[in-house]
Amino acid sequence: MKNIFNRYKSSLLVIASALLIAACAAPKVSDKLSASKMPENFDSKTKRSPDSLTAFIPLKTETYFKDSKLDQLLKKAAAQNPDYLIMQERILIANSHLKAAKLALLPSLDLAADVSGTRYGKYTMDGVGNYDTNFSQNITEKQRINEDLTPNLFLGAKVSWEADIWGKLSNRKKAAQQRFFASQQGMRLLQTRLLSDVADLYFKLIALDKQAAIYDDNLKTQQKALDIVSAQRSVGKATELAVQQFNAQNNNIHAQASELKLSIDQTEKALLTLLGEYGGKIERSSDFLAGHLDVLNQKVSVDSIIHKRPDVSEAYFELLASNADAKSARAAFFPTLNLGGYTGFNSFSFNTIFDAGSLAWQLLGGLTAPVFNKGQIKQEFFVSNRKQEISFLQYQNTVTTAFNELSALLHRNEAFENVLKYKLKEIDHLEIAVNVSNDLYLSGYANYLEIINAQKNKLQAELDFVDIQLRNANSQVLLYKALGGGIN
Repeated sequence: MKNIFNRYKSSLLVIASALLIAACAAPKVSDKLSASKMPENFDSKTKRSPDSLTAFIPLKTETYFKDSKLDQLLKKAAAQNPDYLIMQERILIANSHLKAAKLALLPSLDLAADVSGTRYGKYTMDGVGNYDTNFSQNITEKQRINEDLTPNLFLGAKVSWEADIWGKLSNRKKAAQQRFFASQQGMRLLQTRLLSDVADLYFKLIALDKQAAIYDDNLKTQQKALDIVSAQRSVGKATELAVQQFNAQNNNIHAQASELKLSIDQTEKALLTLLGEYGGKIERSSDFLAGHLDVLNQKVSVDSIIHKRPDVSEAYFELLASNADAKSARAAFFPTLNLGGYTGFNSFSFNTIFDAGSLAWQLLGGLTAPVFNKGQIKQEFFVSNRKQEISFLQYQNTVTTAFNELSALLHRNEAFENVLKYKLKEIDHLEIAVNVSNDLYLSGYANYLEIINAQKNKLQAELDFVDIQLRNANSQVLLYKALGGGIN
């Protein structure tokens, strides 16, 4: 045997070397892990030195929204919303996958107790061997074999381990770890969206309440004008047409006010659904309270803001996970080293199973390299590498979207402040116009249509003012989302 091995030793070495070289011809993994460089400032006209920029500190929800009643609703939503609770369960699942990936790097140790019995045929090598062995003068009585039913007993431990030479298993662990981090960011993203939706509905309720109050005040003004016109008709100074026009206008406002009450009820129900509650009333403030907008004046790093957003962080961790997947798939091109063994008691009789002579052990080692299945491995690697390219493009798109979204929002609040200022002046002028139209009507210098028109314009201006207030509040919610949400 030794002579045969020496004769073919050089040939065996050549074949083994060829197998290793063929297996190691692995393609490259894509190295795209960084998004294209962003501008240092959101405002391209304002140039700041990078040294003067500070790291962005994540918002705190309870201090960003200054409304204590809204803060209570946000806490309740985070504690009771079903979608958010489902996401928390998925975080636990992702953590379990991470732990499983870590354990894959360790050797597997199994305790085993195997029992079998075999009846060998008389014309088989085992059968003849067992029969012949029992006639041997070199064995003791304990070593005699039961020929009718030969037991095979084993009690011990078996161990196996794949040496992670090329990083296949460690990259699988890294992929699971990065996906766990991505799932945590996904939970932050869901929380941000949930709290933003709650805040939007809350501000909508405040706006609807304010508009309902405007309708009530306008109905009082309309009733006053109707009383004037009715008195004028009774003395022949006004026509029935004027009275009917005012009555029609009053009924129109009543209809709009009733429709507004329906909107309030539906909005409350939508908010209760987010809170995970069956019914009830939503406690709310009577006016919009300003948000925490000090961040607009901070000289913070653009990259610091963008990469603290949960959607960007989630996309980045998914990119790192897909990169680890590609590296793990590449490792399949290389040889695999498997080590193993067992130790325990092995016997063919129950009487000798725990004898010292039944102690057995074995060490195993194997090196395998892919040859004929290399095409399949190439395709699996190709898919993994393309998935990483997709993850990179998604990450880059998320960064670009985040930058442009935040850039558009940073100066929006200042614009709304100007709009609100001018709208408030418009309402003041229209309030004067309504009073003047009533006085002019009484003195005969204006007709009833001018009163109706003045009141209609004032009503619409007041409704528009509330609508702009709501849009301003929604803008602050959008800014909250664009800055990555907050922590409770």
